[in-house]
Amino acid sequence: MTNNDQQEKKQEAAEVVLWDEKYATGIEVIDTQHKQLVELTNQLYVACIAKPDILQTVFKEAMHKMVEYVHFHFDAEIKLLKEINFPQLHEHKKMHDDLIKNILNAAKDYNEGKHFVPNHFVRTLKDWIFSHIAIHDKTYSFFVKEQLHNGKLTEQALKI
Repeated sequence: MTNNDQQEKKQEAAEVVLWDEKYATGIEVIDTQHKQLVELTNQLYVACIAKPDILQTVFKEAMHKMVEYVHFHFDAEIKLLKEINFPQLHEHKKMHDDLIKNILNAAKDYNEGKHFVPNHFVRTLKDWIFSHIAIHDKTYSFFVKEQLHNGKLTEQALKI
């Protein structure tokens, strides 16, 4: 393996998004979906570092998977938040809507050949996902734990 190859391997390993249990909400279905979002973000990153001749095809496919899964996850999360009568439901949904809009705009720009840096987009997406999970999803996680503790919510309500 050449020095160049070793350097590329180190860069890839350093940039891959890693799930950490500190992001867990304690709601199994949501945590499983969050882990899948991390995996899809990693797929987008791998697409970004692909050789230029295959970047476009691989990135488009990875972006398509991400868009579909983000819609699926956000729908599931909002369904859960409605089920548990989460007080900040509308604010949470707006954050989701804003991210979807940004992802779709980035995909459109990329498809139209506008100046777009996929690697930068993936890092932005990673930062958004982890900050959203760590801050905003933890808010409803605490709400759920409190409601369970007070007997106002059952584990069954968390099965979406």
